[in-house]
Amino acid sequence: MRRSGKLRKKVKGDVHMDADKLEKYTSAMTLSDMEIFVFPELMYALVLANIMSPRIWKWRDEDCFRKLEGKSSWRKLLRMKQYIMDEYDFNLDLETWGLTTKDAELARFGRFISPEDIAASNALFGYQGDKYYFDVDIRRHFGLDKYDSDAIPYWKTETVEAMDAFPLRPGYAKKAGECVSLAALYAAAAFVVCGIPLEDIYMILTPLHSQNFIDLQGGALTNNRRIVTKAMWFNGTEITYKAQRALRNEQVTMVAHNSGYVHCFYPDATMDEKAYQGFCGKLHGFLTTELDALTMANFLRAAKAWQKYFIFCHHIHGQERWVKGETLFAYEHDSDNRIGDATFDKLFDEVSEDDFEANKPADRVCFEHLNRQLRKSKVDMATAEGQKMFADYLRPYIAESAKLAAEIGEFISMKPRLPDAQKQYHKSAPVRISPDMSREEIVEYLRGTRGECPTADLAFYAYRDMESCDWEPFVRAAVERNPVSLEMAKGKSPEEVYEWLKEMPNESIYDGKRLAQPDEVVNYRTGDGLEKAFVMANVLRSALAGARVEVTGEGSGVAVKAGKVYVFESAKGLKKRSVVEADGRIVIT
Repeated sequence: MRRSGKLRKKVKGDVHMDADKLEKYTSAMTLSDMEIFVFPELMYALVLANIMSPRIWKWRDEDCFRKLEGKSSWRKLLRMKQYIMDEYDFNLDLETWGLTTKDAELARFGRFISPEDIAASNALFGYQGDKYYFDVDIRRHFGLDKYDSDAIPYWKTETVEAMDAFPLRPGYAKKAGECVSLAALYAAAAFVVCGIPLEDIYMILTPLHSQNFIDLQGGALTNNRRIVTKAMWFNGTEITYKAQRALRNEQVTMVAHNSGYVHCFYPDATMDEKAYQGFCGKLHGFLTTELDALTMANFLRAAKAWQKYFIFCHHIHGQERWVKGETLFAYEHDSDNRIGDATFDKLFDEVSEDDFEANKPADRVCFEHLNRQLRKSKVDMATAEGQKMFADYLRPYIAESAKLAAEIGEFISMKPRLPDAQKQYHKSAPVRISPDMSREEIVEYLRGTRGECPTADLAFYAYRDMESCDWEPFVRAAVERNPVSLEMAKGKSPEEVYEWLKEMPNESIYDGKRLAQPDEVVNYRTGDGLEKAFVMANVLRSALAGARVEVTGEGSGVAVKAGKVYVFESAKGLKKRSVVEADGRIVIT
């Protein structure tokens, strides 16, 4: 991995960064999915930013969580799932954060990752790992077919503040976020609200999805707004199949942890080696189960094509009666009772008399006989030998029994494509915070580790703490990576843009001396005067073909100068002068 360089000497009171480091720190302000894939430290930086946020700490005061005080972390986690489902929507709207182009992204990141690896990490650059998305045509699936073929969405990962602000947008009744945002939210809330140590939370990112593995009660995977337990993972339902799709079909790009990260493209890793090996073993255990009656029923529920080879036996008044596999699963579909579990017998009570047969067809496998054989032989379907034994037993009934055995083996033992464990591990300063610490103690701890822990330093940029961060990354992001504000201002004169901004409420979505980026201001139609000033600066830079723009904050007043002067009122109390020269250089004083 190409490492960022050292800081240059201080100039006029601010720290100037070399180009590579500036690219990373600018990315911490915008947090696009591509930026996080290129700079893996950003993933955990966002989690820490959410942990520092007062918003998630307020969840503790909700009645649903106060009632669980003293209860287990597992109980709280399951309750939190319902809370997130009630409060948040999954959002993948192309219009939210605007568009960029393939060429622009390749030019920007080419010195960090090769174009070939970028294509392997992003579906919009040609990635085809998940056959589902390839089959449906990725551009049409995401609505990109209406744009030029080079256009791709500039998907950004939202902070909890940006997620919570979605109801301010027309058409949104709930808070919202895309999958990476929801994964970061879950990780932070699991720590703050459920008291789960960061050491037990592992973030898993693939080219098309992001989720967390939580090492608790045998394991749980967060999946957008939901949580999947091990029992649910093998239940064979359609919703679980969708939840499995990323790990079944995609290369895992990155695993992030409080001790660091492991990335499939980079030979260096910062995650603790033992922690990564432990994670691989725990995830394997979560994704593997034994073949028994319940698991076999779950497999048949998912693999409907095989149901026609099986038949189920039920005793009525001492007589054997038979129900075809596809018939019984059809009854199960509309029932609360399930094949193979404690409610199995009750399901037969729902079967119509007309669907029972008096004799067993010779070409069908008796499910009960198979179950007895499984208990007797303890077949290990994760091995080639076990699959052969199983196939041999079923061959008299099923000509393609070897294919069936192989599919069952894949069902009960998934082998995700994790980043190679053979990395050059570099010890980094881990984030050592405890759920027993207060929010203030955590912020103070992270502030004290910024010099030795790059992730902690980046967390304050993702947190937008402009009182303690260098301003150049924020300003560069504001005038280079905010296309929505330019699109919304299209057709308006600078004076009309100024009046449009002044009509918006003068309230920031971020508390204290933290600042929203221009696209957050225009998307949510609200912003502090200093935030509006950077929207104005972004628009003027575009409208006046790269003119010199100056933004000067003097506490309660902010002036934007580009020939004319535009004045806003600010409650942020930040005093800083930011100049974007005509040639793109940024000077902060």
